[in-house]
Amino acid sequence: MEFFRVFLLFAFTAVAEIVGCYLVWRVVKQGGSAWYLIPAAVSLALFAYCLALHPSATGRIYAAYGGMYIAVALVWLRVVDGVTLTRWDGLGALLALLGMAVIAFQPIADSASGFK
Repeated sequence: MEFFRVFLLFAFTAVAEIVGCYLVWRVVKQGGSAWYLIPAAVSLALFAYCLALHPSATGRIYAAYGGMYIAVALVWLRVVDGVTLTRWDGLGALLALLGMAVIAFQPIADSASGFK
């Protein structure tokens, strides 16, 4: 159960970051309304808050989160940008998620400092 909670929290965190960054990108690169910056700021604040919900050392959280970010960014590439993913994209996402799992779910002697 803990695995799914951590996995979903990382996924939600990644979506919050990508949405926030995407909205800023729309303003800067596509001339979107400056009003996009308000939900962008909210989304990026939610991203930072979600990272703080993890019970491990910040460096470990950021390292593990990177794997989930890669996988979610590729889903975004497919769903939002409409780009067909390659088998290399899939393999890279799988390797990144495996790396995330190794970091996030390693046995830790002091359970207060781990994801357990």
